[in-house]
Amino acid sequence: MADDAIGTVKLDDADDVALADRLKNGRQEMITELRKLIVGQEEVIDQVLLSLFVGGNSLIIGVPGLAKTLLIHSIAQVVDLKFSRIQFTPDLMPSDITGTDIIQEDTETGRRQMVFAAGPVFANIVLADEINRTPPKTQAALLEAMQEHRVTVQGRTYTLEEPFYVFATQNPIELEGTYPLPEAQLDRFMFEIAIDHLGEEDELEVIRSTTGQMDFEFSHAVTGPDLIAFQQLVRRVPVSESVLRYAVGLVRMTRPSENGSSPDFVKKWIAYGASPRAAQYLVLGAKARALTQGRYHVTFDDIKALAQPVLRHRVLTNFHAESEGRTSSQLVDMLLEQAPLPASGM
Repeated sequence: MADDAIGTVKLDDADDVALADRLKNGRQEMITELRKLIVGQEEVIDQVLLSLFVGGNSLIIGVPGLAKTLLIHSIAQVVDLKFSRIQFTPDLMPSDITGTDIIQEDTETGRRQMVFAAGPVFANIVLADEINRTPPKTQAALLEAMQEHRVTVQGRTYTLEEPFYVFATQNPIELEGTYPLPEAQLDRFMFEIAIDHLGEEDELEVIRSTTGQMDFEFSHAVTGPDLIAFQQLVRRVPVSESVLRYAVGLVRMTRPSENGSSPDFVKKWIAYGASPRAAQYLVLGAKARALTQGRYHVTFDDIKALAQPVLRHRVLTNFHAESEGRTSSQLVDMLLEQAPLPASGM
């Protein structure tokens, strides 16, 4: 549907308009910096940047060697934020993530006291590498940090520095010795970002650039305070009632328990649908996407464009879908084909 069919509502405050321009231009500057090292993967980069602008955490799915770690580390350098990488292994303990109290001796008085030693989660951008290789107890250590931006150790709560993001990676082809993420933790990831092999010319450019001399510096196009301001701006972008209804209706259609609103294939192939958090992330992501394109309003197309990364890890298929080779991504596409557009006046 055309933008004018929904109605254009501009941000009222001149400062907000200036900040929206800063977000749009800053995004392009960030992409320019990333292109010094990252080749291709336009959709992946776009979704990672939307995560930054919204303030969400994202799960990155891809086989080894596709520069998942390099991408997130490079983004941390571009925005000049503290980066921390946690390699998840079967013997990783929760305290290895959050930190723990240690006995430390005061050099002046000789007295010993318990001092908190912060773990690697105390960073601005945390890369949880191969998160499904550690048991659920350790995976759960990230839950509070991801949702509340704080951790609790020995009954004391420590607030994490803003902005704070968790980007977790998973290898989809090596399943032996892994622990599937609980649904509660999956739901806390704004996007599931799928990263795939590059085309031939892009792969050729990767080999050419990485086997030669690599000497470059990133300029800090956008900073941490900018990202915090962008997150606040995104929440002030208006959304029409019809777009809200479309987002909520699309999410409700994923639930086989919804009488009357779910298609037959949902009841046949989906075990559990998406929670209200999916609709929240659809709307927030759509707001950020609109701003990156120089618009101060959200369209149905913004919602559709983000349906796959928001919904595919929240739509849990059942045995019938698996036996018939149906994937969550295929079912989301089918939902998009059948989801009705509300009347613009609603």
